[in-house]
Amino acid sequence: MPTLSIFFGIIVRMWHDDHPPPHIHVEYQGFEALVNIATGQISEGDLPRKVAAIIKEWCQVHQSELQANWLRAQRFEPLERIQGADRD
Repeated sequence: MPTLSIFFGIIVRMWHDDHPPPHIHVEYQGFEALVNIATGQISEGDLPRKVAAIIKEWCQVHQSELQANWLRAQRFEPLERIQGADRD
């Protein structure tokens, strides 16, 4: 599964040809969750409250990049890295 971004120990990934709605896979210190790209809300799994808030804001800031990667993933094209919330 391609890694889109890593920041503050949070790993954000996206699968090729994954099921709708558009989402990302987030991992943090043993926690795992699926996060809706459009809303930044957790749809499955669990994350610590602070991490969930960081991811929600990150999704809002990078909405267009995430949507573009989702479309690439559906076409089995390479995905592009996205700048982390720590600006790395």
